[in-house]
Amino acid sequence: MQDAEKNAYRERHKPASDFDSREEYLNHELNIMEFKRWGINLPYRDYRIEIEDWVPALAATIGKIVMVAAMAGAFAVQFGLDAAFIAENVRFEMLIAGVLFAVIFSAVLNPRTNLAGTHGPMIPLIPLIATAGGHPLALGILIGAFGLLLSISKGGSKLVTLTGEGVRGGLLIFLGAMGTVGQIRNFGNWGDSIEMAAIPFTVILITIGIYAYLARIKMRWVAIPLCSLIAGVVAFVMGAPFEFVTEPGLPNMSPLYWWGETTGWKLGWPGLNEYIAVVPFAILAVAMWSPDFLGHRVFQELNYPKTAKKVLMDVDDTMTVVSIRQMVGSILGGSNVASSWGTYMIPAAIAKRPVPGGAILTGLLCVVCAILGFPMDLAMWEPVLRVALLVGVFLPLLEAGMQMVNDEKSSQSAGICIFSSALVNPVFGWATTMLLDNLGFIGDKERSDALSFMDRLVIPLITFIICVGSLALVGQLPGIPALL
Repeated sequence: MQDAEKNAYRERHKPASDFDSREEYLNHELNIMEFKRWGINLPYRDYRIEIEDWVPALAATIGKIVMVAAMAGAFAVQFGLDAAFIAENVRFEMLIAGVLFAVIFSAVLNPRTNLAGTHGPMIPLIPLIATAGGHPLALGILIGAFGLLLSISKGGSKLVTLTGEGVRGGLLIFLGAMGTVGQIRNFGNWGDSIEMAAIPFTVILITIGIYAYLARIKMRWVAIPLCSLIAGVVAFVMGAPFEFVTEPGLPNMSPLYWWGETTGWKLGWPGLNEYIAVVPFAILAVAMWSPDFLGHRVFQELNYPKTAKKVLMDVDDTMTVVSIRQMVGSILGGSNVASSWGTYMIPAAIAKRPVPGGAILTGLLCVVCAILGFPMDLAMWEPVLRVALLVGVFLPLLEAGMQMVNDEKSSQSAGICIFSSALVNPVFGWATTMLLDNLGFIGDKERSDALSFMDRLVIPLITFIICVGSLALVGQLPGIPALL
């Protein structure tokens, strides 16, 4: 029986030449895969690595370098650490993400878990964490602990189920629109800073044309490598400055070095008071996971065949892996605050690929970049970085959200979600709109009537109180001072 299960995928697999189109082949692959949960899944026995898997791997690697550098940089400013700390810690995090988690967890042990990425919305809160007397290690351990509680209780998947179509669509539209505007603004500011404002305009204009053409011929999955390459070439030809500065090498991998009094973070090990100081921030970080994870799962649902249920991301298992990754990474000395890896999942879903094949390639690219060093310079160069994030993350988010808002009921919920997200942030918008939607004040009232009392009021209300309470504690509600 076990041998039959092991050979099931290989028996069902057919070569791409047997299908009329590449899309038919990829859809067939998604339908025949059946991964083992917390078992051993191996390439070419349980899944294959295809050319399309390079797209999310490339996007994920660029995203990881950028986000971890931003996270480490924010911590460095608060604790008086230099640029050498940032470079070495980013390299260390690339190895942790690539070897320990992308490959071992998402490619082998449980391919229905998305890769553990970086929690971008936490970056602006780092100054508040430092001011409150928080310690990065204490923060990481508590985020992991709270995350495990949520995943073990199946809270993540429950919240995803209780989030209606309109709320999902509104959340994705807001994230996509704000991200798109932000990336274009930052790119423009970079152009102004080097006194070459024509470069961002030209690069974005060319990108729009290429992206539109790729969408027309249904090849959006190649947008990231193609648009990033063209953006880099155009910017360089137009005179944009660029040079390789990071040399090959390996980071120090000893936790004793990273958490020493005079080495690494130069903070020593955290005490009880430092754990207490980060409790509200840890709660907020985990509260922000659900809308993040929801968006990534939605992308699979929109792009996979309706029958490919067995390869969809498992929200609770992903929360488990992200929680473990957070604790392990922090104890080892990393600066990353973890969440579901959006720059991997979104391109993977568009390319109609499951998690594991690209996870192996992502792990490989992370290790290569960490050791060689100089590829990180290219990934962080503004033209490459901004275009990769635009076509790989934010434009697809915007498009997916619009696909989900298809009637008056869903447009009501989507509109309120966007409105309330603009008032505070997407966490507030999601929690507020989910409560109103499930109570039947907006959206589909028939759906509300079909819910149990727990699902209609109790769980959404508790979620709202936790989210808004956490935001209030750390001073994230406009006009209300931090309660701490």
